[in-house]
Amino acid sequence: MKPDPKWKPAVPEPDRETVLAQRKAHPGRIDPDWKPAGPDLPTVLEQYPNPLGALAEARIPAIILRGVYPPADAAGLIRRFMERGLMPGAVDPAVASAPRQRIDIGTSLGNRGDDQEAFLQHAAGTHELFQTLFAGFKNPVDTMYACLAALAGGKQVMGAREPDGRRYGPAIFRIHYGDHAYAPHFDHVGLREKRFNYAASRFRHQFAGILCLQNDAPEGVTQTIIHRRLWTPEVQPFLAAGSFHAYAAEHKIGSCPVGLNPGDVYFFNTQCIHEVPALLGKSSRIVLAVFIGYSPEDPEIFVWS
Repeated sequence: MKPDPKWKPAVPEPDRETVLAQRKAHPGRIDPDWKPAGPDLPTVLEQYPNPLGALAEARIPAIILRGVYPPADAAGLIRRFMERGLMPGAVDPAVASAPRQRIDIGTSLGNRGDDQEAFLQHAAGTHELFQTLFAGFKNPVDTMYACLAALAGGKQVMGAREPDGRRYGPAIFRIHYGDHAYAPHFDHVGLREKRFNYAASRFRHQFAGILCLQNDAPEGVTQTIIHRRLWTPEVQPFLAAGSFHAYAAEHKIGSCPVGLNPGDVYFFNTQCIHEVPALLGKSSRIVLAVFIGYSPEDPEIFVWS
């Protein structure tokens, strides 16, 4: 299986320069009353007996679990990716010639979902690759699923699949180079991508889980800014035009920045408007990412990439 350097957004993104100008003109404010749960499972469960329910209702911006994956294993995995040709180094000429590049190791529903058969075939290749890719290291995919299961309140956490049993990708490594950034947006397999032919569209809420393997700069880098605003059709024109920062300033919408170190995991509600600032350092930013389907009344939780 080859890495996928041809990532493209699921829907057209607003003009980059417009977004940067808006962000500069309206830098936003941190909401002091909207704080993530954490920093470990016992503390989260003590604070919130039903933490995923709190996330679904946007009562909290995120759940952050610190140090759940060994940083030494994260560094070892990255070396393995380069040894196997799954990713170039940050100084590779191929990276320098392609600013804002993102490479995927795994199967992206957002990128490949238009062709369901091809997507499911590619996902089968990802499962085969992951069977041996982590040998000698703590399995990062299992780590993510175990963290989610501990938060799930007895619901069954399982890899997403179609009714015939064919599986989606279990997780995806995203490797960002250059000044790669994401404008304010939301994610939802039904509301945004309109993929109602997939079984994952049955869930009302969608979350994301992120395991940080490498930062692009030293400690203190903000990986994500989560805004205290769930998506509705009202806000969509501002996302499309790249003017959400002005909208947030006008409506006094606060936000929560999330900073991670290698080995940290966080979960957040992707229906909250969120953005990812551009890389600051010379290294690549590398994460393991999943999407999560959740409904309060559903005994299952789907996980996919």
